[in-house]
Amino acid sequence: MIPARAAWRPALLQRGRAPAPALRPWLEERGSLTARIRARCDRFRVQCLRQCLAPIGSEEAACLGLPAGTRVWMREVLLLADEVPVVFAHTVMPLAPRHPFDQRFFALGQRSLGSLLFSDPRIARGRLEFRALDRRHRLYRSAEAALGPQPGWLWARRSRFGRGAKGLLVNEVFLPAVLSL
Repeated sequence: MIPARAAWRPALLQRGRAPAPALRPWLEERGSLTARIRARCDRFRVQCLRQCLAPIGSEEAACLGLPAGTRVWMREVLLLADEVPVVFAHTVMPLAPRHPFDQRFFALGQRSLGSLLFSDPRIARGRLEFRALDRRHRLYRSAEAALGPQPGWLWARRSRFGRGAKGLLVNEVFLPAVLSL
């Protein structure tokens, strides 16, 4: 069992737990996860589960320098390879300051956020952080709500993307099927 207060870390080893060797390249990928998945399947698709205003959780708030509970734009999607969910993604973006990027974010619909982030060289990616999640974590429970029962724990990564003070946080939970790609 993962300790309830386990933190996001820049290293993959977490209190003696390490991801399967085949999962490491997926977790450590600094380029477009969408492009990596597309290259390994016949049909890639994004299924937008929800996009709305929501209160930000304390972990995400700390990462973006916001007070916990602040309302942010939230987007949750599944990345599907040949109609099989391989990644659950949860993105949060502050409401202010307003920026032209916001309009493109709101208009994504069933398109990948990666198509927007990696097409603009002015948007920089921060460091990758990793965490093994179990049922006590909000992201795990969100993935399970979308997909049904999951194994005892799932690996996730997160990183901040931004241009100056404007930033957003992308959390990606890797589902077991990603290992079949």
